[in-house]
Amino acid sequence: MPIREEAHPAAEQVVRVVVIESSAITQGTVSRIFPFVGLLYDVSRVGPLERVTAPPYDTIGPADHARFLAADPHNVIRIDLGEDRPETGGTDEQYRRAGELLRRWRRDGVLVATSRPSYFAYEMRFTFHGGDRTIRGLVGAVELEDWGGSILPHERTMAGPVEDRLRSIRSTRANVSAILSVFAGPFEPFDDLLDEATATPPAAELTDEQGVQHRLWFSPSDEPYDPVGDALLDASLMIADGHHRYTTALRYRDQMRRERGPGPWDRVMMLLVDAASQDLPVLPFHRVLRGDAPPVGGVRVRDLEEVLAEVDDAKRRYGLVARTADGALEHRVAELAGDPPTVCALHREVLSGREDDLTFTPDAVEAELAVRSGEAAAAFVLPSTNALLIRDVVRRGERLPQKSTFFYPKPRTGLVLRPFE
Repeated sequence: MPIREEAHPAAEQVVRVVVIESSAITQGTVSRIFPFVGLLYDVSRVGPLERVTAPPYDTIGPADHARFLAADPHNVIRIDLGEDRPETGGTDEQYRRAGELLRRWRRDGVLVATSRPSYFAYEMRFTFHGGDRTIRGLVGAVELEDWGGSILPHERTMAGPVEDRLRSIRSTRANVSAILSVFAGPFEPFDDLLDEATATPPAAELTDEQGVQHRLWFSPSDEPYDPVGDALLDASLMIADGHHRYTTALRYRDQMRRERGPGPWDRVMMLLVDAASQDLPVLPFHRVLRGDAPPVGGVRVRDLEEVLAEVDDAKRRYGLVARTADGALEHRVAELAGDPPTVCALHREVLSGREDDLTFTPDAVEAELAVRSGEAAAAFVLPSTNALLIRDVVRRGERLPQKSTFFYPKPRTGLVLRPFE
């Protein structure tokens, strides 16, 4: 695969980039995955990328929103979530300002476009369960398909977040953050491409507030479009994170096709990860139940620490925090019947019909605190699972309950953006 050195204003130095030639990796003429012109921050203008990037919008609470707004006037949160100013018109005005701000940053050179359509190799280094881990993937523009084809959801979506994201995309006319998807490889051409790309100095890198190191390389293509490889043509992609963004992209595509026909809205920015060669951790969302407490079963254990040590997805073993008849806090571990993942068995056997009484948190301590404070009747502590197991559920034509998985880590919003214009 040929190598060429190319300078880009968003990088601090000349970076050695991999030029992907169609003939080098594919014999086909059609693909669902394409390079795109990306926008990268010019670090000479904005300084360290830690100050101007953010986690995905749906992981940011009000306190974090305020913190990222205060971090830097060029933080991507001003585009992705906007700055709420009720006195100037509420949500619609908030996103109108976000769109204007994105266009101003492009005019002022804060965000700089790649010279040609490119793929973007992406790497995340982090510590998990006491060990060092690395997840690699490729960011490209994926052709949108209606649900039920080769792009598969694994969770249900809600109308409210889709409407919110639709306001955002109409104003910004861009994909601000990458959807995370996995496919079942291994596919050697895909891995070879990443090996070569990540052997060069990155075009952008940062370490986020959780200690995850994010690194990005861009790989220009000289063709009008440049397929990643025949190997991916028959692969199904499972959405790991970004169901609402994908649903929003479908609605926006349909609207724009009616108004203007085919266009860049027919694709969406996506980070593709090979689940066979990359063990992407899948953390749980714990369930907090309000209303009447469920029947108490299982074996009593000492505390939350022991619950977390005992939960096990392969054994469908979950934890329960509730109160005894005399009001004391108790911790239990119980097992469910059927096949993993545990969250499906829990909803089928214990929580069926109680979905409206649930809230969700990835923090087991927060779930326990809700019971301890009296705000909740019980908390269900779930184990981690894995991406290939979730794919098995999807292949059976099933979906996981809402807020079942928290894929970790997630791609950083603002490291690369995909404009439609």
